Amino acid sequence: MGFMNERLSFASDYMEGAHPEILQRLAQTNLEQTAGYGLDIYSDAAREKIRAACRAPHAEVHFLTGGTQTNRTVISALLRPYEGVIAADSGHITVHEAGAVEAGGHKVLALPHADGKLTARAVERCLRTFHEDANRDHMVRPGMVYLSQPTEYGTLYTRNELEIISAVCRANKIPLFLDGARLAYALGCPANDVTLAVIAHLCDVFSIGGTKCGALFGEAVVFPRPDT
Repeated sequence: MGFMNERLSFASDYMEGAHPEILQRLAQTNLEQTAGYGLDIYSDAAREKIRAACRAPHAEVHFLTGGTQTNRTVISALLRPYEGVIAADSGHITVHEAGAVEAGGHKVLALPHADGKLTARAVERCLRTFHEDANRDHMVRPGMVYLSQPTEYGTLYTRNELEIISAVCRANKIPLFLDGARLAYALGCPANDVTLAVIAHLCDVFSIGGTKCGALFGEAVVFPRPDT
C-alpha cells in the first residue's frame, strides 16, 4: 500500500543520483593517483569491456562528459562545413539541445517522424531530393544520419529497421550515428531485439550513455571500424 502512495517523478533522469555502487567504488579509489579522464587504467579497462560487448576488437572508444557534448562533438567531427545532419523532427538534437549542433555550424535536416522514429524511406527521399536538385550546390548537403535509441517517444528501432537505414546510408556513403544516451534502457527492454554487437555492425559511430543511466557522469563514443 505504501508503494501505491509513493509519488514517482519522471521529469528528468538528470535529477537522479548515481548508483550507490559507483559512489562506493569512487570512494575506494579516491586517493589513487591516475592520469586524466580517458587516459587512466580504468578507462582502458572500460574500453576493453566495451570492445568485447560490441564484438568489435579494434573499435576506437572515447569518453566524454555528457550527451549534448557527445552529439555536438561527433557531428562536428564527421561533417564537412557545408553538410547537415538528417534527424527526426522529434529527435533530441532537433528539439532539446538548445541549438548546440547549429552553434557548431551544421544544420539539422529535420524529417517527419513515425512514432518518434526516422524511417529509411524518409532518409532515402531526402537524399534523392537533394541529389536530383539542379541547385544542390547552393544547398546544405545531407552528410550523415542521426538516430536515438530509444527515441524521444520511448519507442525502439528494431533490428530490421536499423538494417534498412544502415543499408541506405552505406549506399549513399554517409555515416550512421546512433545516440545511445539512454541506450541501457533500450537494451534492457524485453521487446528489444537489438544488441550492442548489432549496433556496432550497422552503425559507423554510436554512444553508450552513463550520465542518464545511473553513472555519475560520462558517455562512451564508439567507432566500431575506425579505419573505414
